Amino acid sequence: MTSILPVVSVKPPSIISFVKDLPNVCSLAGLACTLASIYFSILGVYHAAMIGMIWAVAFDWADGLVARRMKGRTGDDRVFGGQLDLVIDIVSYGVAPAIFVLSFAQFNPIFLLLAFFMLSTAVIRLSYFSTFGLSESSKYTGLALDNNNIVIVFVFLFESVLSPYLFQNILFFLIFMLSVLNVSQIQTPKLSGRVMNVYLLASYTLMITGIYIWKLV
Repeated sequence: MTSILPVVSVKPPSIISFVKDLPNVCSLAGLACTLASIYFSILGVYHAAMIGMIWAVAFDWADGLVARRMKGRTGDDRVFGGQLDLVIDIVSYGVAPAIFVLSFAQFNPIFLLLAFFMLSTAVIRLSYFSTFGLSESSKYTGLALDNNNIVIVFVFLFESVLSPYLFQNILFFLIFMLSVLNVSQIQTPKLSGRVMNVYLLASYTLMITGIYIWKLV
């Protein structure tokens, strides 16, 4: 006689239980910085918005470093963290820069096209990475989205040097080209995967923050 063993259903962990995972705390801190960036972009306080944008990248890189060094993380922790990171990336590298573009363009409806283009390329690139991951050479296909924020906050340092019309055209053309590179077939290294690069970004973030605080004052 064949015995039928009872099927034991494993209850999934509670949603809020994942908040105590330190890498997820870093991810949520980055989301808070992104929210601040969106808030200041709408207000037109762009120097403060730049600070929020670069700190969003810093926390994004930090959560990966922390996750790799932590012991005892379960498979559920890793899967949940990856999904959380992906969703936050859409906001940090898609929604926030798009709102910045619209605000800097004085909400001229013509620039909805550029905002939609950069948001579309961001979600397409993230969907592609979520599906296929890194290439066989352990590189990204297309320019990683975090590079967009790093470049934008650097270029915006020259906002007071050039004429408003010239700077806006340069900035928006640069943003357009970055969006094109995001969905291109170029192979780029995963910069956040090296500890030294994380420390370099931390130094860059502190330097950029200091400069923009000085501009605000």
